[in-house]
This record gives sequence, structure tokens and C-alpha cells, in this order.
Amino acid sequence: MKKYLVIYQSSVSAMEQMAKATPEQAKAGMAAWMTWGEKNKAAIVDMGSPVGNPQSFKSGGGSSIKSAIGGYSILQAASQDGLKKALANQPHLMMAGNTIEVHEFLPIPGM
Repeated sequence: MKKYLVIYQSSVSAMEQMAKATPEQAKAGMAAWMTWGEKNKAAIVDMGSPVGNPQSFKSGGGSSIKSAIGGYSILQAASQDGLKKALANQPHLMMAGNTIEVHEFLPIPGM
């Protein structure tokens, strides 16, 4: 099985989305995620979490940055088709403008 880093992107930060949601919206959103997670539990290595407070670091230090990344998951699949199947009906895509970026984990040479 190949592993994939799944990055959830949005023009509205995860913190903003959570702050603006009514309790009913938050409950419905979490229910959709839990349903998706249960349906795809064989593919989920790490359900992940929302992320926030992005920083960029260089040799001289770090600073705050603007980022479209709102969260991540780690999935596994035998093929790209299997990955696409696991991401079908992913709740993150229910919001207009949201996207999902996927990166395959590659072996480290010599290890």
C-alpha cells in the first residue's frame, strides 16, 4: 500500500470556519466527517486534524504567513484509483472553493 499526505485547502481558515459555524452546523459537519471516516477506515492511517497559525522558518528565524492549508489526513491505497475512491464524497469538498491536494510518500533513498 502506498501512503498519501492529504492536504485540505480553503480560502477561509479552519479557525474562521469553526468560529462562524452555528452549533448545528458544527455538529452536522463533524457527523459528515465521522461518516466519511467510518466508510473509509481501511484507507485512513491518520484522520489528521485542522491546522492553523502558519509560520515560515528560515535560518534567521520564523514569521507568520497566510496559508490556504486548513488541515491534513494521511491515507493509504493500493492505487490512485483506490485513493480517488476514498476521497469521493469527502466532506471538505462540500464547501465551495475548497480543494484537496495529495502527495505520495516516497521512499528515502538508502533506507
